[in-house]
Amino acid sequence: MDVTFMPLSDKDVEELVKFLTTNAFPFHRITAPSEALVRQLVLDGRFEADGVCTYWVFGDNHRLGLAIVERLDSLCPTFDLRLVEESRGRGAGVPVLQALTGLVFTDRPEALRFAGRTREDNIAMRKTFLRSGFLKEAHYREDWPLDDGRRIASVTYSVLRRDWEQGTVTGFIWEDVD
Repeated sequence: MDVTFMPLSDKDVEELVKFLTTNAFPFHRITAPSEALVRQLVLDGRFEADGVCTYWVFGDNHRLGLAIVERLDSLCPTFDLRLVEESRGRGAGVPVLQALTGLVFTDRPEALRFAGRTREDNIAMRKTFLRSGFLKEAHYREDWPLDDGRRIASVTYSVLRRDWEQGTVTGFIWEDVD
């Protein structure tokens, strides 16, 4: 799949509102944002601000979703990836995440790591991380609040620049202290 990215522009607000309000995002903190909330987030700089850049994601010339890259001024940028419902479960996640990793490491030579986080029950995304060269680095128990008041773990994955450059995954020992 040929994956490309187009930076979000000021002219894209209506498309952004439509995208975020017509797709469900069951594994995100806000699963079904309202139009008013999306417009407020635009005004608040959620999608474009210092250290934040948002891209439309295209695969084979079809819009697949949205990638919000944050902490661009740090050594470890992070991302929020949202695919249209029709693209989920069809194998698009791995090429999209690999291309996004390439974009970040190419555009940000100071970045040493690139990381993302999801809920522990988002098995599809967790597999996407692993298949894209990311390694699980953290498992935060009872960190992610659910709408019903319960809490589940959040899981953080990252890829090192040197691993991305060499096509490797540097592991580590979880239980390294007795």
